[in-house]
Order: sequence, then C-alpha cells, then structure tokens
Amino acid sequence: MRLQHWHNVYACRAPLIRAALESHPLQQVQPVKHSILIAALLCLLMGALARAETYQLVTEEWAPYNYRENEHITGMATEVVRAIMALTGDDFEIRMRPSMRASRVLQTQPRTIMYSMFRTPERESLFKWVGPIAEESIYPYQLAAAAQPIHTLEQLLHTPRITTRHAGLVPTMLASMGFDNLDTSATESEQLYRMLLAGRTEVIIGDTDTGVAYYSRQLGIAPGSLRRVPIELYRSSLYIAFSRDSDDALVAAWAAALARLRRSGELARIQRRYERRDDQ
Repeated sequence: MRLQHWHNVYACRAPLIRAALESHPLQQVQPVKHSILIAALLCLLMGALARAETYQLVTEEWAPYNYRENEHITGMATEVVRAIMALTGDDFEIRMRPSMRASRVLQTQPRTIMYSMFRTPERESLFKWVGPIAEESIYPYQLAAAAQPIHTLEQLLHTPRITTRHAGLVPTMLASMGFDNLDTSATESEQLYRMLLAGRTEVIIGDTDTGVAYYSRQLGIAPGSLRRVPIELYRSSLYIAFSRDSDDALVAAWAAALARLRRSGELARIQRRYERRDDQ
C-alpha cells in the first residue's frame, strides 16, 4: 500500500534525522540555529508524510484507452498506468467518471490524477503532465457505401449532419473550426456507430482509428463497412494529467517509470495489443 511505501521512505531518512540531532543537541544550539535545524527536520518529516497522502485516480469511458469491461476498468492507457504503479509502489484505486465530471474533478479537487488526456495548448498550464502514452489522430468516418464519398474539408463542412458526442474536446474543436452542422445528441460512443448504420447521420467524428476498430469489433460491424474520410481533423498525444498541487516527486517518479517501460519495450507491447486491425 502507498502509506507503507512512504513509511519505508521515512524509515530510510530516519538515520539522517537522528544523526542531525546527535551532532547538534538542541539544548546546545543557539536560538537562531535551533530554529533553522528544527525547520530542516520538519521539512524532512513533512516531505515524506505529504507524499504518504493518497491520490484519487480518475478516468472516463473512452475505448480502447480506458473503459469498463465486466465491471473491470481496462484499456491500453489503464494497462500503462497500472504498470507505472507497479514500478513506483503506488496503489491508487482507479475510478470511472463521466467525461465532463472527471475533468472537473481534476481541475477542482486536490491530489487528483486523470488519464488519458490530449495535451493541448489550452490545458498546458492547468496540469502537470506525464507522457506521452501514445500519439493519435481523429478522422471523420462515413459508410463505405455512401452515395457521396467525402474527400475535402469543404465537402465535410457542407455535409447535412455530422454526429459527435455531446461534450468534450471533439465537439468543442469542431465548433471552433466553423462546423455548424453538428449533432451532439450522442452521450456514448456506441451511439455514433448505431446512428451511422441506421442512416440517421451521414458522418461520425469522435474516435481515433484504434477506437473505431474497437467499436467495430464490439458491434459486429463487418470489415470494410466504414470508410475513413481522408481529413485529419486533430492530432495530439495522450498523457496522464496531475492536478497542479500534486507532489513534484510523485510526478517525477511516474515519468521515470514510464520512461523505463518505454526503454524495456513494455509500452510498445501494451500498445500493440490494442492496434487497429488491418481490415478496418
């Protein structure tokens, strides 16, 4: 457990504290030096105890990076986060939250960690970052049998209806690009694909290629049924985000653990297990 982990850290520092006390008996130290010594010792103690405080670790439903399967939170990013904690000795409970609520918790509650998030210029100064976990792009998708295949951004802008999720980075990004043909009624990713297959929308935007492959498998969509529109609307890297009050030592430990996973090849092995199928 994390408390035991940092108890061990404190135990390692205890000899330093004892040595300081023995070399400078408090009753023999001048008042000013006495105060400085006390402050230094408190810093040593509080540094260990502060990191012993637990963190809340939240994520959202966004397959295949983080999602719930048989009441178990899994996914590519989840596997990476658990591998990091195995190396750092942390044991934070992962909790699934609705997308907007998870982001709000990260911004408003102390000692909070959230994954996986696109690292955008607007978010840069709001959090502390560890990553990247993966680099991904978002493309529009339409039915392969659509009567009017879309090839250009101009055509996309004039498509009768584009369906995306009701909130989050994607609808915000599309609105900023001038799309006024957005249907944001979908509350879950699966709804996008069901609406497209039922002819209730012409285009869907919301998932990376890996995500589209995942939902195609989940919903039994035949290979070749969906067509990726050749317009890259967004490209960025996925990160783990820490609230601004998070301990720098913890953030550094997670960054070092991720670097170790990358060097060992374990990060690439986790990513390959979730790669998109060649037939999609």
